[in-house]
Amino acid sequence: MQDTNKAIGSPISRIDGIAKVTGKAAYSMDHPVKNPAYAILIKSTIAAGRITDIDSSEAEKAPGVLAIITHKNAPKLNEKGGLRGGALLQSPEIEFFGQHIGIVIAETYEQARYASRLVNVAYDKRDPKVDFEKLADKARTPKDKERDDLKKGDAKGALNQATIKVEEVYETPIEHHHPLEPHATIAEWDGDRVTLYNSSQIVNGAQNATAATLNLKPDQVRIVTPYIGGGFGSKGGQWANLALAAVAARHVNRPVKLALTRQQMVNSVGLRQRNLQKVSLAATPDGKLTALAHEITTHCAIDNEFVEPCGDCSKVMYDAPNSLITYRVVPMNLILPTYTRGPGKSTGSFALESAMDELAYKLKMDPIEFRIKNEPERDPSNGKPWSSRTTVQCLREGAKAFGWDKRKPEPRQSQQGNYWIGYGVAAGTYPAHQRPTSAIVKLKRNGNDVTATVELAAADLGTGTYTILTQTAADALGLPIPNVKVKLGDSDLPPAAGAVGSVGAASYANAVNDACQKITEELVAKSGKQFFAPPTAAQLMRTEKMTEFQTRVDSKPPEEAEQYSAHSFNANFAEVAVNKSTGMVRVKRFLAVTGAGTILNPKTARSQIIGGNVWGIGMALTEESVVDPRWGNFVTRSLADYHVPSNLDIGDLDAMFIREEDPHVNTLGIKGLGEVGIVGVAAAVANAIFNATGKRIRELPITPDKLL
Repeated sequence: MQDTNKAIGSPISRIDGIAKVTGKAAYSMDHPVKNPAYAILIKSTIAAGRITDIDSSEAEKAPGVLAIITHKNAPKLNEKGGLRGGALLQSPEIEFFGQHIGIVIAETYEQARYASRLVNVAYDKRDPKVDFEKLADKARTPKDKERDDLKKGDAKGALNQATIKVEEVYETPIEHHHPLEPHATIAEWDGDRVTLYNSSQIVNGAQNATAATLNLKPDQVRIVTPYIGGGFGSKGGQWANLALAAVAARHVNRPVKLALTRQQMVNSVGLRQRNLQKVSLAATPDGKLTALAHEITTHCAIDNEFVEPCGDCSKVMYDAPNSLITYRVVPMNLILPTYTRGPGKSTGSFALESAMDELAYKLKMDPIEFRIKNEPERDPSNGKPWSSRTTVQCLREGAKAFGWDKRKPEPRQSQQGNYWIGYGVAAGTYPAHQRPTSAIVKLKRNGNDVTATVELAAADLGTGTYTILTQTAADALGLPIPNVKVKLGDSDLPPAAGAVGSVGAASYANAVNDACQKITEELVAKSGKQFFAPPTAAQLMRTEKMTEFQTRVDSKPPEEAEQYSAHSFNANFAEVAVNKSTGMVRVKRFLAVTGAGTILNPKTARSQIIGGNVWGIGMALTEESVVDPRWGNFVTRSLADYHVPSNLDIGDLDAMFIREEDPHVNTLGIKGLGEVGIVGVAAAVANAIFNATGKRIRELPITPDKLL
């Protein structure tokens, strides 16, 4: 039972909810600055070549135009400063369609946008490398040593000898993040220090990268990002537009607002890369895996490399004595790919969990029992013991709650009217980490009323960080929720980990808890007393007549955490209805069962999970960014043609959490939820479609034309 006196574990509504629904929450473009100008980026209309001339004379005469910056007059920037994707106006060379080639700054947004269309650009074009089908055979080994071939035993030999096996290629397309709030920045200089109001998932990372790019010291750059309107990885590593806003503001000597349009987003801030994944599995007749091979071919930018780790789930999910994981990459004239929700695990799990379903069908085994039979006792990738692992519990409890026993193992055995009905299951995982994070706790007393302020340069993506940290501090200090205030999203605050890779909750909450424990211990020491029952910091402020007291902590993960393999795990269950006449798929029900250690707030946790489930369903059925091979531009450039699921596309969603105490991962036993919510979702839907129709679709998205 939940301790009603504890804030942690209670379904408290978001602390910042009222500010958001009333419009008081200040997002990137909402911060008040005096006399701002407006900037629009000019982008290339070829994918490969060189600018031979830029004629901006007509644009410079347009009403309200203050300046136009191109590679001809841009200041020298450090292209290796840490901002992603290049495009910093340092060269006439063009490496992808939509590369930044200039900035127009004007008195109004409309004037800037109009003038940007008056700039004439001449190019010396080259044939671009944009057709993945034609280039995939030329893929090379990645430069990143973390993507070296990973071999255990002899997977190829075991596959050659096997009589029961699956060897198939699964394809996932390019996807875009498309957060509700596009990337946007206000830049304001004060002498040689610039303040950037910007959505940043890693506040200090954005500060350091921008400073290095602008040839400044980190303390000359301030990042302010109290609220973020979604990011999903695109606002993790920051991009050229952030530094270019600062360049524009310095050029005109006044604050500048620079916001990307929805169309500009597709070639400005990264993407989830397209992946071809060959998965080969072999098993004994009783269902024991003997071999697992996962071979990935993907793409990167012409001048830079990023390869998402599609083989990560295959490294840890199942016990196979012979395994092989490889990556191959082909450079293309597209913007650099980047982290996208559940990077590698969401796409890799589609391939792995589809193949597991295919092999279970060949073995005539229930796919849940097949997975459980191959449950590893230790992490197969490194031999470490699990800090805790809940895959079997997720599968068992989910099966009972979902009604898995009603599933018919043979396809096309269930129908309702003109619809085939099918059930699918898939498991997933995401690693759990705590990263170094600092925090300050400030206590004040007015009479008997004690209040606390918690400060750290954390980020809230809209996931509930303000709320869970308020809960953490309230419990640790002995204060009611209204007496705790949390300050986030400012690089002037103590440095913190980023809201990426499911490290946010574990890193922030443990740092806040450590700071609260430290301030309590310091108050006890200051009192010079011994206590029979441990007092709270709030009680000590009263008994010792303290009016103000503060402390800081620099929190790190426990040293023993590295001795264990720590992951969140899940099981996903989907019921689909497939129209016999049209091939349209409807996800009628979806259940996600997750084991993620301590659940700080079940309400915000559920929101995280169902948000990931919705994206996973979109990944399965609708989302795809299509490149026109003639030009290298994206055909899908807005939410009118890039189909994100809406309410009418989604059936009944439900989320369950396994009660899990992990004593090893960190002090509070937190594992993280943001990423794992999408892992395995697309595979569960695809497996349900096979169960409904008997058609195995291995290329996402699963659109009606592929089913008819």
